[in-house]
Amino acid sequence: MLTGKKILLGITGSIAAYKSIVLLRLLIKAGAEVKVILTPSAANFVSPLTLSTLSKNQVLSDLYEENSWANHVMLGRWADVFIIAPASCNTISKMACGQCDNLLLAVYLSATCPVILAPAMDEDMWKHPSIIDNLNRLKTFGNEIIPVTNGELASGLFGDGRMAEPEVLLQHLENALRKTQELKGINALVTAGPTQENLDPVRYISNRSSGKMGILIALELQSRGANVQLVLGPSTIEVKAGIVVTNVVTAEDMYKACEPLINDASIIVMAAAVADYAPEISASQKIKKSEDVTTLNLKQTKDILKTAGTLKTDQQVLVGFALETENEKANALKKLSSKNADMIVLNSLNEEKAGFEKHTNTITIFDKKGSEFHFDNKPKSEVAKDIVNCIIQYRHE
Repeated sequence: MLTGKKILLGITGSIAAYKSIVLLRLLIKAGAEVKVILTPSAANFVSPLTLSTLSKNQVLSDLYEENSWANHVMLGRWADVFIIAPASCNTISKMACGQCDNLLLAVYLSATCPVILAPAMDEDMWKHPSIIDNLNRLKTFGNEIIPVTNGELASGLFGDGRMAEPEVLLQHLENALRKTQELKGINALVTAGPTQENLDPVRYISNRSSGKMGILIALELQSRGANVQLVLGPSTIEVKAGIVVTNVVTAEDMYKACEPLINDASIIVMAAAVADYAPEISASQKIKKSEDVTTLNLKQTKDILKTAGTLKTDQQVLVGFALETENEKANALKKLSSKNADMIVLNSLNEEKAGFEKHTNTITIFDKKGSEFHFDNKPKSEVAKDIVNCIIQYRHE
């Protein structure tokens, strides 16, 4: 699996850096080509000479040396996978905030490959709310976080925070590379975010969708090798490079953007919260307040999911979403049938930690073959993996 693969190994300032030498040895033994990047403080824990001797490549640390500079963009595109082990508290914080004050961070921000982090720190740091928030944010970027283990820490205490062992890290690398091949060459279309239906130049009708769930599904499909087209309604979430994004505003905009892409997509995931109704008339000037009661007349928008269900072939997989408040399963199954979808992802507003404006979600997936899969509440990045896993399983049945 690793023979001929190009691995970037990032090492940050942590006592756990000694394990990175063992990981490097395992990677070379498995036939991988490895380039090592050190943060400035990492050199206090491991020797660049040792790492360059084992990797047979120059160890990189500085953005520039004398009259030359390290091409971080090319490094970020060179690798098949980038693993940062150990990932210190300081580096995790900088990554989450988009800081770029050393070569490792510059390469991370330029990387187009899967990125894996193996954190290492003391238990109190590991459980601090700021670290938890930073790791959750990095997950939303599509990064994989390898769980820490419990044991003796550098402080002499026992608890959570130990970096996973090199053999475990190796397995995660193999899994990441295997995933990049699962959907290689497959075209995928994903919709995400809300739509905004204009009342006038100032006001609009919309909903609370942030677009996070759909964006994470797009990222997960891309990480499995798919060529992803994302049609995105208004959202403040940045999308990782490599995904083709079409920004839209209204339901009509989204329909026009999606229709020509449907036939070429083997996987279609309609995760956007598209408005069912729009104002019949959008005023050209701001509507002034008056004492008269104003009646708002609405018209139905075009049904993008139903259109996709009408156009799709048996070789395509169409996934819709159902956000329900009552009769949840019955309504989801009705939608599955009426839209001619292959799968429906049900999530409920009755769940405290699910739905719009949440970092987590609880879903049940129904498919037209009669299968039902329930998943407990978890971060939306993990939910995206569950959805993509179900799509892959459905395609192979």
